[in-house]
Amino acid sequence: MKIYFHLNIGGFSNCYVIVNEQTSEAIIVDPGQMTEKIISQLEDNHLKLSGVLITHNHGSHVHGLKTLQKIYQPKIYAADWEVAKDDTTVLTGDGKFKLAKLTVKYLSVPGHTSDSIVYGIENVLFTGDVLTAGSIGSTNSSYSDYILKSNIQEKIFSQQDCVVLMPGHGPPTTLEAAKNFILDFDLHV
Repeated sequence: MKIYFHLNIGGFSNCYVIVNEQTSEAIIVDPGQMTEKIISQLEDNHLKLSGVLITHNHGSHVHGLKTLQKIYQPKIYAADWEVAKDDTTVLTGDGKFKLAKLTVKYLSVPGHTSDSIVYGIENVLFTGDVLTAGSIGSTNSSYSDYILKSNIQEKIFSQQDCVVLMPGHGPPTTLEAAKNFILDFDLHV
C-alpha cells in the first residue's frame, strides 16, 4: 500500500490517495478539491478508483466529490447520507469492510461533527478533523468536547503508539507523538 498526499488549497485540507499496488486500485480519502494532479495520478497509472472515504461532511473535505462522480463510479462511504444521497454507503458505529482488496476499519468518533469517522488501513489512521498533530478537533459545546475526548481516549489512544495518523489538516504524525503533545486533554470538562 502507498499513500499519496494532496493539499486542497481552498480549505487547507488534506486529501489522500491510497493505492493497492498489487491490484492497481485506489481509494481517495476526503476529496476536498479535485485537481488535475489527482486525476492524472489515477489515469496515468491506470488505477481503478474503487471507493471514496469521507471523514465528515464539511465542504473542505467533500467539495471534489461531485467531480469524481462525473468521471468515475466509486463507492462512497460516510456516516452522513447527505454526502452523496443515494450513492452513499452510510456507516454507523464501528466495523470493517473490504475495499480495493484492503481491509478498511472504521470508528465512529463524533464530537467535531456528529458524522465524524476515523478510517484505519493497516497501521494508518485517517483521522479527518478528530485528531491532528498537536490538537483535537474543534467542537461547538462542552458536551461535544466531552464526547470527542471520550471517543479519542477509548477508540484511538487505546491503539499501538506506532500507528501513523493522517489528519484532515496539517502534517502526519504518530499516535505516540499525539499522546505526548496534545495539551489539556482532560475528560473532566
